[in-house]
Amino acid sequence: MYRQIGLSAGIVLACLPVAAHADVSARADSHAPIGVMGDHTHHAGEWMLSYRFMSMDMDGNLKGSSSIDPDTIATLEPNRFAGMPGMPPTLRIVPLDMQMDMHMFGAMYAPGDRLTLMFMASYLDKRMSHVTYQGGAGDTVLGTFTTRTSGLGDSSVSGLIQIAGGNEWRAHLTVGLSLPTGSTDETDEILTPMNMRPVVRVPYPMQLGSGSFDPIAGVTIASDHTRRLSWGAQWRSVFRFRDNSDDYRLGDEHRVTGWLAYSPSGPFSTSLRAEYFRRGNISGRDPEIAGPVQTADPSRQGIDRIDIALGFNLAGQGRLKGWRLGVEYLVPVSQDLDGPQLETDSQWLAGLQYSIY
Repeated sequence: MYRQIGLSAGIVLACLPVAAHADVSARADSHAPIGVMGDHTHHAGEWMLSYRFMSMDMDGNLKGSSSIDPDTIATLEPNRFAGMPGMPPTLRIVPLDMQMDMHMFGAMYAPGDRLTLMFMASYLDKRMSHVTYQGGAGDTVLGTFTTRTSGLGDSSVSGLIQIAGGNEWRAHLTVGLSLPTGSTDETDEILTPMNMRPVVRVPYPMQLGSGSFDPIAGVTIASDHTRRLSWGAQWRSVFRFRDNSDDYRLGDEHRVTGWLAYSPSGPFSTSLRAEYFRRGNISGRDPEIAGPVQTADPSRQGIDRIDIALGFNLAGQGRLKGWRLGVEYLVPVSQDLDGPQLETDSQWLAGLQYSIY
């Protein structure tokens, strides 16, 4: 059904008059801030290659929007798996912090003036430290341990279909598919409350992919970037409709973002961006993931978060025409987590893009 809808929309839109495209040459703000994916289209025959690096730091736990300390989690927060043999009644392993680094590789090609194709791939490196409490009750710390996973993440293929444009603004649709190229069976050694160190399948946040093919949809609008002040907005979502081979599916993800950019000169611009991010809880459960830790609980994965980001773009001139450098730094101003769950402290992104005309 979704394939038929997307094909019908593409046929209708291809019959519309060709509209104006983003200026991808000299102005730094002709692209959105580097953290916005699929923000512009290209003219027929144009290519763009890109590399982005993103680092996210998480430290401390929230339940809802309130901080909660490890001792409270270990003594009061119920364990979903308490009915299983040997499982304690509360969460006895508590995550302390996490860092995720992501390398993103992208390619865009426009077979026509109205359609731009986009491919994205990623490589992830995740590290999470934990504290383990001794036995089934009390606040005696047994020790700490760190799990780490790395490898290919999920990829995506998308079409950006231009639907409107003119002297003041432009708009396009995003229709795509997330591909399950990331692993969902990563393992590592843990420290249990009984002072054992088994190698187990690590919980959901430490896995590298979704394990499912998931539709992507979005809309982007932006100004024409001919004045010193420009703007844009985007909605982009990933929908999880089917369980993967491990009997679960990740929650839907929705992002709504808007930005203002100021360009005192063509080659340089600064930006201010706000983003709302929502992720639902997991449906189903991987039978290989179980334990007295919040990250193994499918009902403790939901996020509502608002971020503010500062950034800049630098566009190459002369012999460097076609090159573009972007940097953004994001901090949350509001978080509401289905926790306890690690809270996000900050994110920063840097990217390099090269357009071939």
